[in-house]
Amino acid sequence: MNDPASYPSYSRLLADGRLEARIEAAHARLEACDLCPRNCRVARVRGETGTCKGGMLARVSSMGPHFGEESPLVGQNGSGTIFFTGCSLGCSFCQNYDISHCLDGREVSPRELAGMMLRLEDMGCHNINLVTPTHFVPQILRAVSLAASDGLSLPLVYNCGGYDTVRTLRLLEGIVDIYMPDFKFWESASGERYSNAPDYPQVAREALKEMQRQVGDLVIEGGLAFRGLLVRHLVMPAGNDESKQILGFIAREISHDAFVNVMDQYRPCHLADKFPEIARRPTPAEFQEVLEAARAAGLVRIYT
Repeated sequence: MNDPASYPSYSRLLADGRLEARIEAAHARLEACDLCPRNCRVARVRGETGTCKGGMLARVSSMGPHFGEESPLVGQNGSGTIFFTGCSLGCSFCQNYDISHCLDGREVSPRELAGMMLRLEDMGCHNINLVTPTHFVPQILRAVSLAASDGLSLPLVYNCGGYDTVRTLRLLEGIVDIYMPDFKFWESASGERYSNAPDYPQVAREALKEMQRQVGDLVIEGGLAFRGLLVRHLVMPAGNDESKQILGFIAREISHDAFVNVMDQYRPCHLADKFPEIARRPTPAEFQEVLEAARAAGLVRIYT
C-alpha cells in the first residue's frame, strides 16, 4: 500500500461509487448539523448557522501555492492551500482570526471549489491542502468528486485543529490521504479558557487515534509526503507541562514514528492580550525544553 502510484485514495472510491454514498451521508448531517463536537444541531439546509457560522455553501478566503508548510508538503512547487473561513473551535489567540472569526472570504459552489483544486494542480502544487475544513466536509466531498471526475490526481491534506469527531472522520476514510491536525491542549481547563471547549483534550486524543488508524505513519517518497499522519504542536508560553503530556501521548498511543512538528510560531494575536499568561511569546528556553521532552518521550521524527 505504500506505492505512491496507488494514490490519491479518493480515486478508488470514485470508481466504485462509494464516494457518492459518502457525499449523501455527509449532506444528510446538515439537516441538524453535528459535523463537529459542538453538536449545534442547526438546520444548515435552511440557512441556520451555529458556532462555525458555516452555511450550505463552503466559504473560502484564499487559495494558492503555499511555501510556509512543512517541507514534505511544499516540495519545489508549494502546497496547494485552500483556506476556509469560519471555525468550529475558535481559539482566542488565533493567528488567522480575520478568516476564522471575522469570516473574511466568499461563498463558493461545489463546482467553483472543484475548479480551485484543479487550478492548484495545474500550477504544479504537490497536494490539495484543505485548511480548517471540518465544518465544510460535505461540500468538500462533493467538490472532490467533481474535481476527480475531471482528472484531479493530487493527495488531499486535511489541515485541522484536532477538534474533530470520529464519526465525521470516518466519512473521510479512504478519501483523505494526509491528516495534519494540531494538538493544542492537554488540560480541559485550557480548552475551556482559550477556546470554550473543555472537551478538546479528549476529542483530540480520539481524533488522532482514528487518523492514525486510517492512514498510519507519514510516508515520504522523493522528499514528498503522499500518505499518513503529520501532527503539529504549537508551543505556548508557560504551557510546557501540557506539551510534555501531549508529546508523551503521541509517542505512547499513536506511534514513536509519528511525524511531529514542534512549532515555535506562537505570538499573541486576536484576544490573547486578555490572558496575561499567553500575552507573550515562549522563551527559547521553554521551546528547547519541549524539544527535549519530545526526544525523551521516544519520538524519532521531530520536525522544527
